[in-house]
This record gives sequence, structure tokens and C-alpha cells, in this order.
Amino acid sequence: MFEIIKEVAAFLQGKGITSPDTGIVLGTGLGKLVSEIDIEVAIDYADIPHFPVSTVESHKGRLIYGNLQGHKVIAMQGRFHMYEGYTIQQVTLPIRVMKLLGIKWLLLSNAAGAINKTFQKGELMLLDDHINLLPENPLTGKNIDELGPRFPDMSCPYSKLMNDKLETAAQLLNITLHKGVYAVVAGPNLETRAEYRYIGRIGADVVGMSTVPEVIVANHMGLPCAAVSVITDLCDPDNLQPAILADILETAGKAEQKLISLFNALIRSL
Repeated sequence: MFEIIKEVAAFLQGKGITSPDTGIVLGTGLGKLVSEIDIEVAIDYADIPHFPVSTVESHKGRLIYGNLQGHKVIAMQGRFHMYEGYTIQQVTLPIRVMKLLGIKWLLLSNAAGAINKTFQKGELMLLDDHINLLPENPLTGKNIDELGPRFPDMSCPYSKLMNDKLETAAQLLNITLHKGVYAVVAGPNLETRAEYRYIGRIGADVVGMSTVPEVIVANHMGLPCAAVSVITDLCDPDNLQPAILADILETAGKAEQKLISLFNALIRSL
């Protein structure tokens, strides 16, 4: 696996991606931050060796490198998920590659359903912790000693420094930014009423189908990270309405500018 990671990193360096300091992962319906980047290199995932290809319509499937808020950034315009049929190693490959390319910070976004009944559609939640309900772990198997330890600590999976900066930015920008726990499930179906009740009872505020595998490998490599969920649907099991993808994408799109403002403010301050 480490040889594959090095091969992909060398390929991207050969394409001119040489000195990124911040990595960004843009989730479902959240790709417009790319329009704020002064792009130097844009590569389709299909043209990168060993990279999966995004099969979800709302994920563009491009790797972007350029300048944002005075920083060199590398942004994934769309991510990969286990429900697409990819292994968890494939899902997390880009994070490991970005670390080898030199990033010092990782920002992630996702669309999520609100378990916490005080949250509203279109609001944002800062991940303070997570619950991993996936059937696999990206660190299973022989440890890649060159990247990190066999038993990485996860007592604080999200960077306090980055989270504090995001909360400060939200206050200055008058953006509602909840803080809570994200539960990850495999998907692709949404949950039943009983599953929503269970997820709430074990301590989650929102639920989604991504982010946690990427955060696990980031922690393994000692890479500080922060993640923000856009609340796109409400998961009240006593008043559950059918989830419609078009509505989820519309909500994500309306909330996206708030997320962009927060990410821009954080990157400026790093």
C-alpha cells in the first residue's frame, strides 16, 4: 500500500502539485469553494493512477491545486465512499497521498442528517467527536510504519486549534455553528426510524456516510484536521419524512456560502 501511495504522490508532483500546505475535502453538494481557488492544476480522478472515480452525481471528481487565502491548497472536489463499492483503503488513499505531498492541515466537509432535534436544515455543525459504525477500519492489516504507529491515539480526533478558529470565525461572521458528534454508517440507504432512535441514544447529533475513515488515517499520520457538517435533512423518527436527494442537494447548496466563508477564514488564520 505504501508503494502505491508514493507512486500517486510522485505522479501528482510531476504534474506540478509540489507544495500544498492545506488539504480540503468537499462533500455532497459542496464543491463551489473551488471557484474561490486561483487554480494552477486541475486533474480528473480518472487520470490519476490508483485513484477511484466518483460515481455520485453531486461529486465532480477533480483534484484541484492552487492558491486560496494566501495558502497553497489541494482540494478534492468530491470524495469516495464505501457504498460506491470501493475498499476503505481506496476511500482514504487521497488523504495519505496529500500528507506525503506536504499538507499540514486537513479540512473536511459533508452533508449530514440531524439527529439532534434542536438543529435545523441549512445549519452547520462542527465535529467535536465521532462514532464509527462502519464495518471496516482503514488501519486494519499490516501497519504502514512510515506513516504512523500501530495503535494511534483518538482521544482528540479533531484539532482543538482548528476548531477554536472555526468557532471564532463563526461568531465574527454571525453564522450558526453547532458543535457535536457525527456518526458514520455505510449507506447508501438512509436509516429507518428505529436506526435513528438508536443512533441518537448512543450519543450522536448527526449521521452521515463519510469523513470518519479520512479522519482516522489523518490521526494515524499526525495530521491535524477539522470537519464541518451541513445539515441537509431532519431525522426525527416520530415525524420522519421521506428523504429526496434533490432536496438534500438544494439545502446543501443554500448553506454552502456559509461553509465557504468559514473555510476561507480558517485558512487565512493558519
